[in-house]
Amino acid sequence: MLVLVLRALPVSLRLSWRLPGCTSWGGTQSRGISYLAEAMRLVQFQTSSDGPRIGLEEKDGGNVIDLNAFDPSLPRRMREFLEVGDAALAVARRAQESGQHILPRAQVTLLAPIPNPGKVICVGLNYADHCQEQNVKIPEEPIIFSKFPSSVTGPYDEIIHPAESQEVDWEVELAFVIGKKGTHIKESAVMDHIVGFMVANDVSARDWQMKRNGKQWILGKSFDTFCPLGPAIVTKDCVPDPHKLGIRCKVNGELVQDSNTSQMIFKTQALVTWVSQFITLYPGDVFLTGTPSGTGVFRKPPMFLKRGDVVQCEIDQLGALRNKVI
Repeated sequence: MLVLVLRALPVSLRLSWRLPGCTSWGGTQSRGISYLAEAMRLVQFQTSSDGPRIGLEEKDGGNVIDLNAFDPSLPRRMREFLEVGDAALAVARRAQESGQHILPRAQVTLLAPIPNPGKVICVGLNYADHCQEQNVKIPEEPIIFSKFPSSVTGPYDEIIHPAESQEVDWEVELAFVIGKKGTHIKESAVMDHIVGFMVANDVSARDWQMKRNGKQWILGKSFDTFCPLGPAIVTKDCVPDPHKLGIRCKVNGELVQDSNTSQMIFKTQALVTWVSQFITLYPGDVFLTGTPSGTGVFRKPPMFLKRGDVVQCEIDQLGALRNKVI
């Protein structure tokens, strides 16, 4: 049973999120690319012979530790895994240290780390350079909208170009995942409620976002496959400062967005505090924190995705999404 396994763990492992080689925000440790090899990278995956399972990437693009083989009592879905809380993370940490149940990457297909989030909470106009490219004022408070959870797709899955839109656009974004239920969360307590960070692409049908549906954004943002996520949830202690990360998007190899999360207007803590005064946050809820300059709609002339294009969204320390438009 899970409880028996946890009792056998040292107190330091049961209570601490910290991993070897990782540091908390504001720490001084910097390990470059080798730093990623020591991070805990939670993934949802499947093999040709089995359904969805929970795992850990040994490194970005590396082999996968099968957590459900290590401890069959663990849930097989990430949202339910996160609901277990620190106990599940402690088992994952122990599996990482064991060196057991490792699957070659070639045998594994990565799914969205959270295929079924309860909420996908998004932030508009949250990068200073994105406001500048539109010639709009910086917002005085966060602009919150949503994508339907059914828009979520995997890090390497295809993006379906809907016949109903002629203006499909890209938006690379830093995403974070709630790991603990909360409401009216103070900024000083926000990090207790976040499990980790990942890459997102807030794919957007600009004609439906800006011209149709009364200019309400949700339909233009929520077509099926319009929310690639992944490739992994990198636990928070292994991201020294999420507001100092290079963030980029490429279309067919051409660099179209190239910025830094330091451009974010409302940071992670402020966003959680703001949103949690309106709604209760639950484990598995996903935040998309906004996009930098370089989106297609504001280029001169505008540039939109077409079938056959390949979009790559990447953030330092987290990894990259690579999705073909069909």
